[in-house]
Parts: sequence; C-alpha cells; structure tokens
Amino acid sequence: MRRLALILAAGALLAAGGYYAWRTWLAEDPAGAGGLATATAVRGDLEDTVTATGTLQPKDFVDVGTQVSGQLKRLLVDVGAVVKAGQLLAEVDPSVYQAKVDGDKAQLLNQGAQLSDRQAQVVLAGLQLGRQQNLTKENATTADALQSAEATHQSAVAQVSSIRAQMQQTQSTLRGDEASLGYTKIYAPIAGTVVSQAAKQGQTLNANQQAPIVMRSADLSTMTVQAQVTEADVPKLKVGMDVYFTTLGGDNRRYYGKLRQIPPTPAVVNNVVLYDALFDVENPKQALMTQMTAQVFFVVASAQDAVLVPLAALHPAPAEGRKSSSGEGEGRKSSKGERKASGVGARVRAGTAALVSVVDAGGKVGERPVKVGVMNRVSAQITSGLEPGEKVVIGARQPDSAKTAAAKAPSGSALVPSAGKGAGRP
Repeated sequence: MRRLALILAAGALLAAGGYYAWRTWLAEDPAGAGGLATATAVRGDLEDTVTATGTLQPKDFVDVGTQVSGQLKRLLVDVGAVVKAGQLLAEVDPSVYQAKVDGDKAQLLNQGAQLSDRQAQVVLAGLQLGRQQNLTKENATTADALQSAEATHQSAVAQVSSIRAQMQQTQSTLRGDEASLGYTKIYAPIAGTVVSQAAKQGQTLNANQQAPIVMRSADLSTMTVQAQVTEADVPKLKVGMDVYFTTLGGDNRRYYGKLRQIPPTPAVVNNVVLYDALFDVENPKQALMTQMTAQVFFVVASAQDAVLVPLAALHPAPAEGRKSSSGEGEGRKSSKGERKASGVGARVRAGTAALVSVVDAGGKVGERPVKVGVMNRVSAQITSGLEPGEKVVIGARQPDSAKTAAAKAPSGSALVPSAGKGAGRP
C-alpha cells in the first residue's frame, strides 16, 4: 500500500509538471495574440524636449564700487534693501578730497591776484613804451631806451598769458579734485535690490589698483536662466523656441520663457563640452532667487490631444517599391515572438511612415501602416492610421521565470529600462 501510494504521488507530480510545461510553452494564448505584450492607444499630450540643468541670475545687476581710496565712513543700506536709481548708498571719508578742493580754490584765488598785478604791469609798460616812442620822434631819447621799453612791455604781456595758463591748469585740477570729492558719495546706478555686500562700515578701501566692490545691486523683476546643454543636444536648440523649468521645492510649478541666446564659447567640465543657453523669465513676486537650481526643458516639438502609442510599437515601413504581402489596411500576421520591442522604434523618424502590429477584436494580429508625428524616447504620436482604444503589439510577453528574476533583481538592474535624458512629459 505504501509503494502504491508513492507511485500515485509521483504520477500526480509528473502530471502537474507536464500540465505546467504545456501551459507555459505549448498552449496557445487565450487572447489569440500569440504571447505578445500589448498596449492600448490613448489620447494625451506629448512633448519632445531637451533637458538641462541651469542656475538663475538677475538679468540686470551692477557691482557698485568706489573710484577713490579711503575709509568707508557710512553704509546706508543693508542686504535686501530696495533702492531707487540715484539713491545714496554709502560714503567714503571725504576729508582728504575736501582739503584738495579747498587748496585748489585758494591757489586759483592767488593766481587771480597775480593776474591782476601782471595786467597792471602791462598797462605801465605800455605807457612807458608810448612815452619813449614820442621822445624818439623828437630825437629826445636814445634807441637803447626805446628798445628797453619795448622789451619790458612784451615781457609784461607774456607774464599775463603765463598766469592765465596757470589758472586754467589749476581750474582743471580743481575739477578733478571736485570729481574725486563727489566719488566719496556712492549712489545707486540702477533701481533694484541690494543682493550682497562686500565691504563693511569702517573698512579702508584701496582704489589705486582696481575699484573695490562695496555691494551688488540687482533688478530681480526679471531673472535669467543659464542652462548648460551638451554639444550633442545644442543642434536641436533654436533661438525663440519655447522653454520652461521647475525649481527644487517649487511644487512642480512651471515657469515659461523663450530661448534668447546661445553664446558660441563653451565650457569644458571633466572633458564634457557644455554650451550655455540663456532665457529670461518674469519674476514680479520675486519667488525666484539668485543661484536657484532649475530643471530646464527646451520644447523641440509638442502635440496636444493626440493619439499616443509606446515607441516600442513602431516598426520601420518597407522601402519604396517594396509591398507588404497582406494588402491594403492589414499587413501580414505576426508569429509568436517575431517582433522585439528593443530598439525597433529608434529606427522610425518623426514625420515619416511606419508600421504597427494591431490586435483586432478576435485576437488576430496584423500590420497596419501609420503616419508618425511627434516622438520622444518613450512615446510617439500617430497622426493617421490608428484610433484610440486599439491594441498594438509592443513586444514578446515575459515568461514567468523572467518575471521572477526581474522581481529578485537588485535596485538599478538593467532589467528596468529608462526613458533617458530628453524624455518629454505627456
């Protein structure tokens, strides 16, 4: 009896194993799709984008410095203060520069007095010259006395011209010293917000070699996003194209703008060539701040309320002059596992014809020509040839053993495909 029970148990196990093998490898798919994985065409929005990471900077900002050396006597604003153009921001100790101005004015007064004296000497020399000329007519003086009077008169005139030149030089020095005195007061060059301060009140500033920076004033109403784009993606960008970005902690709020400029000089970081792409965004509430990190999306193409299928559902259309064996509308039927999803859609280009394997209501599979619109690395728009709700083949169905291996695979395993950089957001 024990032997008979063991035989019956072994037979039951063999029967169960055979039934499992038959169901797994030999039985037909009840749906009639031949063990192929399918997806349903749906309506939705699609974007083909180039992604990049950028930082925010004010579009208009000025580093406010001083052109004169001295002690920073007063600092009238703090970081975060909103200032108007022409508003007094700080003041350097003006004592030395005021003394120079006072000295120039005193020297100018002295030279004015000298000019008056020299002018009186010119008048006296002119009278003496006239007297000698009258005496010469009457032969009552010598030629030597006449020549001496002429020389004295010319010398007096020259001294007047010299004093006037000295006064012009002093006036020029005075204007320069007055300008330096004016530079001791630092005014806001533009309206904006004080975003940083590089000097403290009481600090001594040295402007002999370069103008020291006191603070930075920026207009935060318009921000510029500086995004770094790889050399492979730069050809896809066009000035004027739509672009949007999100910030960290911004609750996925999108800020929109248009690409303004791509400077021709790149930056090389770890042997990677990166080009700056610049665009502006309005910031009326000043929610965007300097040096924020932005996740940027440059919109290469987009489609709204379009028929969408996974990219793996697309197959290249036959070459021109080559006909499909199944005739119009329905192509030849696909056998089990004949098409693979991996890399198929990559050979189809946006705006061209392609083929999809469609599963009809009876579970039969047939190829159908379609027209492809916008594509990204995940999905494709079908502009004609397919309706929402229809099922398309996207590849061979994964066996149970492979599913178990995938479930046990460690995090980051290659069994899970990635959309990659540039994938849009439906």
